[in-house]
Formats: sequence, structure tokens, C-alpha cells
Amino acid sequence: MSKVLIIAEHLDGKLNASTAKCVSAAKALNPDAIDVLVLAADPTGVAADAATLSGVSKVLTIANAANANAIAQMLAPQIAQAAANYSHVFGPSTTFGKDLMPCVAALLGVSQVSDIMAVEGSHTFKRPIYAGNAIITVEAATDRVVVATVRTASWPEAARGGGATIEAMSVDAALPAHTRYVGLAAGKSDRPDLQSARRVVSGGRGVGSAENFKIIYDLADKLGAGVGASRAAVDAGYVPNEMQVGQTGKIIAPELYVAVGISGAIQHLTGIKDAGTIVAINKDGEAPIFEIADIGLVGDLFKLLPELQAAL
Repeated sequence: MSKVLIIAEHLDGKLNASTAKCVSAAKALNPDAIDVLVLAADPTGVAADAATLSGVSKVLTIANAANANAIAQMLAPQIAQAAANYSHVFGPSTTFGKDLMPCVAALLGVSQVSDIMAVEGSHTFKRPIYAGNAIITVEAATDRVVVATVRTASWPEAARGGGATIEAMSVDAALPAHTRYVGLAAGKSDRPDLQSARRVVSGGRGVGSAENFKIIYDLADKLGAGVGASRAAVDAGYVPNEMQVGQTGKIIAPELYVAVGISGAIQHLTGIKDAGTIVAINKDGEAPIFEIADIGLVGDLFKLLPELQAAL
């Protein structure tokens, strides 16, 4: 019997869209049941939201003051116990999941399957390697629980309209005393979150300076888009690290991706290859970004972007 347990990602009482994408991946297994586990100090609101995801059978909650912040060393022992009767345990391949799921796999004594982008069978999956330049098929042991992270850029969000039951559960897991929450340093923005935004505008080295990045922000605001950047722009100090898109940044899959002044290094292309429509604006007509762009515009970004904004 195949049963999937999905670890819900949430922040400030709001369910992250990555959880709905994990549900889509789980449904590809055609399991007997898909349950979502919410760990929080007060899981009520997040659990109610998770219960509306189509395909979810049950939402389990573990309320514990130690779960107020997503610390892998605190959550993993509880998840390992809660996963006792499940064949699969899925988490998103986000910062949250990449931190947490290896700890869960270690406690369960199994090897993790990372970044699943396609399901070939109950224990057979496809995942990218070599910065997405190759796709490998991996097989997990059929006699062990499968612990995996889901490549969120490869899966759509599960539909809403479900009515899963919500059940509180308790576990008797020993929590470590050597790990504690100190604080969270994170950038704040009124713009859509980069990893869940349907539209994203990114700037590269060609933007020239942190001051010039205002032209990127202005276009993004016109489009109601999130704002990203290439590693070159981040390394040059134009924008903070959390805006980086690519292999060593965020892997995203918006409906529309606008790359401005970005040449298109393979590491950057890895982060956007699942985008719906890619628009490239660059003065170099031979830039690699044009090889994958659906729409390419060759010219001076400082002339073209104001014209685009005026048209919008």
C-alpha cells in the first residue's frame, strides 16, 4: 500500500505554494492516500489552508512551541516518528526542504532522492544533474521508505476545493538542546515572492549599478512581477543575495520571465529553464540568452525599458 506524507512549508501562518506542488508530485504516484503534516506552535490556520488542496486525504498537525521556527534539527525527529506508517515522505526542494529532508532521511536510515522532476514508478524518479544539462533516472529501494525533495519548478500547484479532515497528533520525540533559534535576517519586499511569482523581471551585469536597478524595479511594478538578478549582478553588489536566480540561487518557473542585461551563463539558465515564456533584452545579439528566449529584443536596455513601460 502506497501512502505519502508531505511536510508542509509555511511562514508567518501562511502555507507556501511549494506544498501544493508537492501534492501534484505525490498524485503522480497514484497512492492510496496523501496526507500533509503541519508542524507549528499553532498549526490551526496553516492546516485549514492545506486541507483545501485537492487530492489531500488528511492533514495532521503537531503543535509544539519548539516548532515555532523551522529548525531542521527540531522538526526532523518528530517527522521521523510521524512517518512510521508511510511509504513516501516528500518535502519541497526549497531552502526549507533542502535543510530539513536530509535530516529526516538520516533518522530513517535511507538515502534521500533529491529534486524529483518526474515520477516513472512508485520507486523510480527522474531528476536533473550537471546543472540541469542531463536528466538521470534513479531507483529507490522498494523495501524502505522513500524520502525525497520535489523540484517545485517542475510541478504545477495542486488545485483547491478539497475538504480533507484535520487531525491533531502527538509524538514522543527527543528534541535536541544544542540547537536553538537565534533570529531571522531576511529581506522584506512588497513585491511578489520570487519563487512563487507568476511574472519575474531580472537584471544582470548590463544594468551597470545598484542605482540603475531602479529601471528593473519600475518595469516589475508595472507588470506586478517579482524581481530577480543574475549572479554577476549580485556579486557586483547591485542587489542582495536573496534575489539571485540560477544554479546557486533560486530555481523558478514563472509564467513570464524577463531577462534584462543578462548574457545567459549556463548557471543562470538552469534556474529559469522551466519558465513559460522567456523574454531577453540585451544589446549583444550573440548573447547565449537568445538561444533559449521565446522573444528576444536587441538594443540598449536604458532606451527600451522606458518605451516598454510607456506601452504598458
